[in-house]
Amino acid sequence: MKLALAEWQGRVSPVFDVSRHILVVVVREGVVVGRREEYLEDAPILKAKRLASMEIDHLICGAISRPLAGLIGSYGIKMIPFVAGEVEEVIEAFLSGMLPAPDMAMPGCCGRNISFCSGQGVKSKNIQSNHKVKQGRRHHNRTKRGNA
Repeated sequence: MKLALAEWQGRVSPVFDVSRHILVVVVREGVVVGRREEYLEDAPILKAKRLASMEIDHLICGAISRPLAGLIGSYGIKMIPFVAGEVEEVIEAFLSGMLPAPDMAMPGCCGRNISFCSGQGVKSKNIQSNHKVKQGRRHHNRTKRGNA
């Protein structure tokens, strides 16, 4: 199995869309047997094609746009997006089956109830209902300020 991590200064890169550096990790029977650094082009289609040509099975990254996630997913690559943390800790968590994990989620992502799919891009659940709660809070705060 080949795992790719968008990497920046030893951490998962915060935004995959602008990331040009990945770490490719080769795993056999749950053990890392190889790793190498690779570089990606800026254009989304070229990023997706490059990942597919390297036969990447899983991509771990920070934030990713829906169009790019869909494009990568169309190649059958499974994604675990919105991950933050040290690359080595993230690899260990992945190998132990602990990703996605709330303690490795990007700030603000835990409450969105984001699910991760296999090869079809990012799917979100309950974003609309969470959005309504946030709107209600904002409205509530405006009412408080208006009455003060």
